[in-house]
Order: sequence, then structure tokens, then C-alpha cells
Amino acid sequence: MNALNNQDSVFCPALFLTAPASGQGKTTVTAALARMLKRQGKVVRVFKTGPDYLDPQILAQASGEHVEQLDLWMAGENYCRYQFYQAAKEADLIIVEGAMGMFDGNPSSADLAATFNIPMAIVMDVKAMAQTAAIMAMGLANHRSDVKVAGLIANSCSTERHRQLIEEALPESLPLLATLPKSESIALPERHLGLVQASEMRDELEQRFEAGADWLVAAGLENILQRFGNVEFKPSQLPLLEAHLQGTTIAIAKDEAFSFIYQANLLVLQKLGADLKFFSPLHDSLIPQADALWLPGGYPELHTKKLANNVSMLNSIKEFAAAEKPILAECGGLLYCLESLTDLNNETYPMANILAGEGAMKGKRGCQGMQTAIFPEGEIRAHAHHRSRSFNMPEPLSYGRRQHHPAPGEAVYRDKNLNASYLHLFFPSNPSVISCLFKPELADGINK
Repeated sequence: MNALNNQDSVFCPALFLTAPASGQGKTTVTAALARMLKRQGKVVRVFKTGPDYLDPQILAQASGEHVEQLDLWMAGENYCRYQFYQAAKEADLIIVEGAMGMFDGNPSSADLAATFNIPMAIVMDVKAMAQTAAIMAMGLANHRSDVKVAGLIANSCSTERHRQLIEEALPESLPLLATLPKSESIALPERHLGLVQASEMRDELEQRFEAGADWLVAAGLENILQRFGNVEFKPSQLPLLEAHLQGTTIAIAKDEAFSFIYQANLLVLQKLGADLKFFSPLHDSLIPQADALWLPGGYPELHTKKLANNVSMLNSIKEFAAAEKPILAECGGLLYCLESLTDLNNETYPMANILAGEGAMKGKRGCQGMQTAIFPEGEIRAHAHHRSRSFNMPEPLSYGRRQHHPAPGEAVYRDKNLNASYLHLFFPSNPSVISCLFKPELADGINK
């Protein structure tokens, strides 16, 4: 049980897994650690740093508990504090997986860890280096005095001698927590936007999680709890929301093609009073009876033919738009609204055709990063992450404002009551704007 002090703070063991860069094995280690501790009978709450949709799906299955995304800029410090506090009240321990490298981004993973005084463990792929890995880890650990580092987890460590060379180069203040041999049986499958969705490979993931837990036990991490800090999480409350969407039914696309949905966004809609109905543009023939429609992001480019062949659903979307009911389309949802979409095989299929333009999966690089979406009703924080392009689009309503760069961000389009953009909106950052997007008649009465 977690102890409470007289200020009602909650103390809970917590550890933050970070790395010098992406691709070091953070998610694999985090998932394996969550599963290993779950097998010990622990209630494990995992958080993911940054606006990530795919890693949380993996980590939720590994831990058996829901996973929240936390970001100091997108969500704010109070929101992050609230989520930690709520988790600490119910969990035996908390694990946070960082994003990118330890100090990448502003705010960075290190900023989040320092804000909440959570010790960090560095996961590093040490292939093709030895003492240099120790030197890099020391540099990361000593870069800032407000960041506590519990030790190094050396991934892809090939031999006992390899381990010795790294360990001998580390000071006593920075212990080598474990050396992990490379193992294809635990690696998590990836595709063009990141990891494969958990829903597509649940049975295979279970095998990989179990193998990953065994992998950590064999490496001596069974007693890693001693490296967790007993962190004090202070109480916090989120602002109370008025039920502006009471009596409003929102149809939400959710299936293999449309799955980039923050649980936090759904909770905001429910707190605003909305009734949520989920449906599948791939498998259903009609949108359910609803007052508004949300088409979130996902992987429509992997299902273009099936989406195009579901003519009854496309007609249902068109009828919904023709009735001028509110529609919010984000990223993959935007592509679905266009006239056509050219997929990864360079094959072009018709889409819903409720917004002028064509989408295509062209080029290896895309847009990503934090932005503020600007609407006449107000501003809301968001992020972009895509590899597609859109062409022959209408004049934008506005452009996103990038977090740290003066260049215009993603275009925001409005056609009657359809709002569409590549931006993924974080609803808790401005619920009033969300209320207006799904119920436009509220715009004149809600404080912006």
C-alpha cells in the first residue's frame, strides 16, 4: 500500500526509462519490465512521454493497465501532476517511458523527470562500443544537477567481456543495472510511422512480452525495484467542465484504419456530456445515428481498397456532410475526406470526397512536431506526425503555429461544419474549442 502524508501526497515507487537517442530499445525494455513486474503480482501503471499513439497500445497490453501520454507543453504541468497522482493512488509502481533522446525536445524527457523528481535509468544500445558507452552514460547522467540517474541498462551487450569493459569504466555512482543480449524474439515489429498497432498482433505480442520478461530475469533485473525512487506525488485537480455537449451524440471512427485516439480526448467528450458511439468505416455500412462525427488519425493508407469498396459507408459520410453536421477530421481522417488517396503501393482509390484535394503516400520524410491549432473559436494544442502529402487543397482557414519555429505549420481547413487538418488535437488543452467544433452554435456563448 502507498503511504499518505498529512498533505495527502501519495508516495509510490517510480522509474523513468530514457535513452541517448531513438532506436535504443526503450519500448522493448519498458514493455518487458512492465510484464515482468506484472508477473510478480504488481499493479504497474505505465506512462509514455510525448504525443505517441502506438507505444501506449503496446505498453497497455504489456502492463494490463491503461497508459496515458504525458507532455509538459501539450498537456501542461497540472495535467501531468493529476495523472501521476491518480496513478500513484492505485498502483504499486509507476514506469515512464521517455521519447527520443534524454534531452531532446523542449520540454524534454529529462524535464518531465526533473519536474516530478523521478529517477531515470538509461537504456543504451552498446553494440560496437564498450568504454565509450560508459562515457556517454556519464555525460548524460551529469549534464544536469536536477536529473537523478539510477544507472545504465546496456542493450545488445554481446559477451561477458563486453559487460566487464563497460562496467569497469563506470563510476560507483552510476551502476550497470543489467546487460541485455540482442534477441529477435522480443523485438517489436515496426512500420512507416512506428510500431505496429497492438490490436493487429495481440497473440504474437503476448509471446514477445513473456520472452522479454524472461530476458530481464536472466539479466538480473528481477530485483530492479530497489532502483525505483519512492516518489512523492502531490495532489492536483483538473478544471471542472460544463456539460456543453449534453444531448449531443458523437460518432467516432475506430478500427484498424482509424485508431489514433487519446483516451484523454474521449474522457473530455464524456465530461462535456457527449454520448459516444463508435463505428468502423472498414466493416460497417452506415454511420450510427449521431449529431457530430469524429474521424481520427490512423492507417487508412494500409486499407485504401477496402475503404473505397465500402461504398455504402462512403455514401453515409457524404450524406452526413451534406446535412452540414459537424465533422472533425484529423490526419488519416483528413485523407479519408479527400477525393482520393494513393497508397504505399502507388495505387489510387476514391475516398469520401467531402473535401477537395488528393492524398498520397509520397516520400520517406513527413512532418512532425508540436503545434497550436488556430480556430476562430480559440486555440488548442496539437501535434503532427505523418508521411503523406495532400494536393490541390482549398484555401486554408489558418495554419498551425509551430512550438519553436516561425514557419507556418499544418493547414487547418474548414468547409461549412467540416474542420480538417493533419494536426492531432489534444482536447484537454482547450475543451471549450472542442465543444464549439462539435456543436458550432455554442461558439457565440462560450468564453474563448
